[in-house]
Amino acid sequence: MKIAVVIPCYKVTAHVGGLIPRIGPEVDAIFCVDDACPDESGRYIQNNVSDPRVKVIFHDKNQGVGGAMVTGYKAALADKADIIVKLDGDGQMNPAMIKAFTAPIAEGLCDYTKGNRFHRPDDLAGMPFIRLVGNALLSFLTKISSGYWHVFDPTNGYTAVHAAVLAEVPLEKISQGYFFESDMLFRLNIAQAVVRDIPMTAVYEDEQSNLKIGAVIPSFLCSHAKNFYKRIVYNYFLRDFSVASLELVAGTAFLLFGLIFGCIKWNEAADMGVTASAGTVMLSALPVLVGVQMLLSFLQFDMQARARPPIHKDLVRISQAH
Repeated sequence: MKIAVVIPCYKVTAHVGGLIPRIGPEVDAIFCVDDACPDESGRYIQNNVSDPRVKVIFHDKNQGVGGAMVTGYKAALADKADIIVKLDGDGQMNPAMIKAFTAPIAEGLCDYTKGNRFHRPDDLAGMPFIRLVGNALLSFLTKISSGYWHVFDPTNGYTAVHAAVLAEVPLEKISQGYFFESDMLFRLNIAQAVVRDIPMTAVYEDEQSNLKIGAVIPSFLCSHAKNFYKRIVYNYFLRDFSVASLELVAGTAFLLFGLIFGCIKWNEAADMGVTASAGTVMLSALPVLVGVQMLLSFLQFDMQARARPPIHKDLVRISQAH
């Protein structure tokens, strides 16, 4: 299979020159996207890297890592790549692992692979504490919004995707900022793609991360909430309707009724200076308990739901048939 690597370049001049020569011969094309880099990473690559596989693309305006990746993805698709790897230019990702990321896709085991820095406990010792806590929080939110409960470390940018699956993703709608990786998982879930974690070790040296966890959490929360709502509506009401759909609707209705009814009766009893009757308490508590139980049952169903066999083989067959 033809393998292409996309490297979004923003303030990586100090590292990208040493990264590209380490990319092995299994890679056929390397697309470096200079995202209006103030250090002129693209010019540096053109002047100092002689690898014939390298193609540099320039953005006039900074679009964020997602915007750079969309440009790189489109270029790789136009170049007829079969598998497209995302590799950051800051040197934290070992290019020697490209085979580990592409092999499961080439073997038909999955459609998309992503790195997981949390797989080996010993690797966590080298991770800055703020990144450890931030990634754990973002991982949990991404599990909820994307539906991929079995994957972890969603902000990890080391990924690989089959071109046929990538063609099913609406790239023009995907987040262009740091929410790119999480939004990509949501889009892949809608496409019913199979995602697989690849254990890896990140290297932290003198590189400076442009991601500020505290600054992005509010926007991340809003984006995750939107994706969760869209995923639930699409997967449980438009594409399919099952017992889990009924549990979600009935559980939410019971829970809201119990809470609203209980608050109203509690206020009435407080105004009158009396204690609510046992029947009133039960009429409020029972729907709450039933609602919580039904929502937990829905959550269990959602967590156990896994995608069918990888979809890229069928997509390739359809494409060839046309």
